[in-house]
Amino acid sequence: MVILTLFAPLVTAISGYLIGKPALRNWVTGIGALTTFVSSLILTWQVLTGEALTAMDSWLYIDAFSAYLLVIIGLIGLIATLYSIDYMQHEVEIGMIGVSQLATYYLLFNIFIFTMVLTVMANNLGLLWIAIEATTLASAMLVGFYKQKGSLEAAWKYIILCTVGIAFALLGVILTYYAASQIESESVRSLQWTFLMANKQQLDPQVLKLAFVFILIGFGTKAGLAPLHHWLPDAHSQAPSPVSAVLSGVLLNCALYGVIRYHLLLSQIVGSQFSGNLLLIFGLISMAIAVPFISLQHDLKRLLAYSSVEHMGIIAAGIGLGGKLALYGASLHFLNHAVAKSLLFFSAGSVTQHYGTRQMARIRGAITALPFSGVLLLLGSLAITGVPPFSIFVSEFSIITGGFAQGKYLASGLFLLFIALVFAGFMYHILQMVLGLKPDRVKVRRESWLTVTAMGIPIVLIVVLGLYIPSLLDNMLSEVLVILGGGR
Repeated sequence: MVILTLFAPLVTAISGYLIGKPALRNWVTGIGALTTFVSSLILTWQVLTGEALTAMDSWLYIDAFSAYLLVIIGLIGLIATLYSIDYMQHEVEIGMIGVSQLATYYLLFNIFIFTMVLTVMANNLGLLWIAIEATTLASAMLVGFYKQKGSLEAAWKYIILCTVGIAFALLGVILTYYAASQIESESVRSLQWTFLMANKQQLDPQVLKLAFVFILIGFGTKAGLAPLHHWLPDAHSQAPSPVSAVLSGVLLNCALYGVIRYHLLLSQIVGSQFSGNLLLIFGLISMAIAVPFISLQHDLKRLLAYSSVEHMGIIAAGIGLGGKLALYGASLHFLNHAVAKSLLFFSAGSVTQHYGTRQMARIRGAITALPFSGVLLLLGSLAITGVPPFSIFVSEFSIITGGFAQGKYLASGLFLLFIALVFAGFMYHILQMVLGLKPDRVKVRRESWLTVTAMGIPIVLIVVLGLYIPSLLDNMLSEVLVILGGGR
């Protein structure tokens, strides 16, 4: 099952590219995405009812934390695939791309999914680094997919900044290898998470502290943590909307996963204060920087991109605060943000495609022109800004409550202030776009059942998860909490 989950996207990518008929390609791509999602659920069930899994001579390792992220990758990949079918076909119809480019799009999209699955499965630190670098290469071609000046500039900026960042992460991997090689001469084993955790007390804490700083800079750049986030608004705004949803909802999670894994290792050796405080500081800085850029934004997709900077900051701050309640909230926020942000990029993609612009000043009356997307753009915005009864309120409230319960009043107060300011700035823009008079040039359009399904799944999830946490998810989060708390 591990091998199936890993290679299903790659097989889908190749087979879909070789199929000449668009309708058959859509079916193959959809079945491949469904296979990845279902197999990730089965893997999760195996982990929850047994023990962590290894495969390919321990190069791959799946515990509750990695299984949880696998489910998120599978879920967002599936609904993004459904949304892509009509969205990309419409891009062909309006002349944005040629029909021959559809095969290339699905090839790159599924390779991108494969690299993210590999990232969270990797047991070897070198393999983790390679996988995260591979996500850059695969997704950069999707960012520049339209081959326009803006998209090509965004793709190059993305490659350059993330490659520089990933070079810092490589230094962290090398330092970790140096520390591990003092107790294990066999090079492959010394880079395995399982080996490092089993021999953590023999590792040099000062070397690992320095390694964590490099990892935080390197993978933090890829995760969009401020002030290393400059690639993110351009890349998210220029990519096709289904890709933007995956970039924001999944890729950022994968990069932050690498940082958190190192944080857990270091915390087992010297305690959580050093790395936890760094995560808290970078998290709060990310939230603070998002405030003015959201409030003064003109581009709808860039607005959503800066929201992603804020939410990566929320997760980092939650991990940094520590304590069961804050860690629970941060864990749940991985899923909540991925689902809510996907909904927003889908609804925003439909709106911007229909209006022919991303400029928010030119979008009015969206709820009239596109009733379904307009309503979901409004509901998704309420959800992403933490309004009850949506699920993000639960995770943010857990983090804030956990912070105050530990007596971290300044950090928790700043956290609360920043999300309140983001709410005000974000909703100011959204209400103007959704409400108001529709321009005469914009016709009313009825959306396809595929688009409705792709957006219907996330809205149902964020409502249900705001009211009730299913037992399977609660059990999964409990296991993740054990890992984040240093229990395994």
